[in-house]
Amino acid sequence: MIILGIETATPQVGCALGGDEGTLASFQAAGGRRHAETLAPAIEFVCRHARIRLDEVGAIAVDVGPGLFTGLRVGVATGQALATALKVPMVALSSLDVLVHPERPLGRLVAAVVDARRGEVFWALYRDGGPAVERITPYAVSPPSHLAAELASRGEACLAIGDGARRYAELLAQVSEVEVGPAASAHPSAVALVELALQAARREEFVPPVDLRPLYLRTADVRVNWETRAPGPIGAAPLLDRLAVGRGANAWPHG
Repeated sequence: MIILGIETATPQVGCALGGDEGTLASFQAAGGRRHAETLAPAIEFVCRHARIRLDEVGAIAVDVGPGLFTGLRVGVATGQALATALKVPMVALSSLDVLVHPERPLGRLVAAVVDARRGEVFWALYRDGGPAVERITPYAVSPPSHLAAELASRGEACLAIGDGARRYAELLAQVSEVEVGPAASAHPSAVALVELALQAARREEFVPPVDLRPLYLRTADVRVNWETRAPGPIGAAPLLDRLAVGRGANAWPHG
């Protein structure tokens, strides 16, 4: 199965194509708030470089958060539009799970920390759990000081990764056992998203496109009515026209 992964939960925009043989093509850019303008050309780019037509894709994987509202809205709406047009299922994955995936084997406690703005962070803690990485706390949103207190109470070596960890590195560094990860680990990777999605697909952990929703942890975000704020610049018709969905085998010719 070939999976298209869409990663827009943070300021970085990414997408990737992969299958059992590994990653076929990937794209990532620090898009800031230009998720809608960047994503469709990025999907076009990975399809052309992988020599894959969209009608060869067997599932769409999307990072559903927690993360920034605008990015999540763009990624989820785009994935739903594509999955509906292609009549394929979706895989929903958390940004925090995707963020920690490249760190395997962990070897120590790992805090995945995404900047939530408004003086808060989204976070969860992970450690090795046999053959897989195990999340040992619920997904949470809090001031970074609460996370620092949680790590201090545990009193064990910890690697803190993500743009939230880097933004509040000085605060977290006051916990003597905490090391803040490098810039390379600041954002969830579309390649890691596809790798996790392939594992979920083998377990048939699919979500119908109509049922997929972002993972919001803040009441202010949850109150936003998803239906009344339908995406404008990436509405289904313009997006599908740009990506040539529904034009059959000639949509993405090989060669």
